Amino acid sequence: MSSPADKAILTCALTGVLTNPQQHPVPVTPEQMAAEARDAFNAGASIMHVHLRSQEPGFGHMPSWDPDVAQAVCDAIRAACPGVIINLTTGVIGKDISGPKACLERVKPEIAACNAGTLNYLKIKDNGQWAWPPMVFDNPVAKVQQFLDVMAACGTHPEFECFDVGILRSVAMYLKAGLFSGVPEVNLVMGVASGMPCDADLLALLPRYAPEGAVWQTTLIGRAEIWPVHQKTADLGGNLRTGLEDTFYLPGGERATGNGVLIEALAACARRAGRDIASPAEARQRLGLHAGQAA
Repeated sequence: MSSPADKAILTCALTGVLTNPQQHPVPVTPEQMAAEARDAFNAGASIMHVHLRSQEPGFGHMPSWDPDVAQAVCDAIRAACPGVIINLTTGVIGKDISGPKACLERVKPEIAACNAGTLNYLKIKDNGQWAWPPMVFDNPVAKVQQFLDVMAACGTHPEFECFDVGILRSVAMYLKAGLFSGVPEVNLVMGVASGMPCDADLLALLPRYAPEGAVWQTTLIGRAEIWPVHQKTADLGGNLRTGLEDTFYLPGGERATGNGVLIEALAACARRAGRDIASPAEARQRLGLHAGQAA
């Protein structure tokens, strides 16, 4: 497991799945994605977690699985941030993975998210009404295996997204069953209403359930209350992620104007823990990435 002495790898989640750019300062176009990535890169992020959006006027709040969009966005980010590592999203509901598969095969990112288990994805309002119709984010083992096979063919390292404790524990079984090889990396997603809460006490327990030799990070969903848990991540030796996908709020409660200021706050957590910030080259070494994929 990671130790507090390890340099902290910072990831920026540049934009969300459905966040409306007319309501929030999220980037949509390749140019906007590149500008936000450059600010985050300059603040210390070596990895950019990339969601793709429709480029049609008025539809920037909708996801896209157009390989041409994937190519344009990733090329723009790489040009703006020399040596940056791309981490591409893959999350889809249902059995059809042809969209993310096509994007993975086109851009061959060094890392891709691999959602590691199924979750009832729920949120309820104060008035007792569902925020959206209850849905199942379905990630059965057969679907996980499909994604891992595509990633292996593309030379892409899987980052296992773990929304609950049982999902985290499953990753060790995937490794034992031979579904993937290489350095196991788990991302502890905390703050989804029907998943693990964003709780520093819970976080302290979770690394013991990761595979032996795993590299781990947290993704914390929420407002200003997430920042003490980011600090706990840094103190425990975990890697750190934030960005406009995960929060719109800085530690003091003020709204973030972009991704750069969020990564500056994240880097400060690492430094308070006595840890340096990993460069892209150091992140590649820690994660066992294929150096030849750097672009």
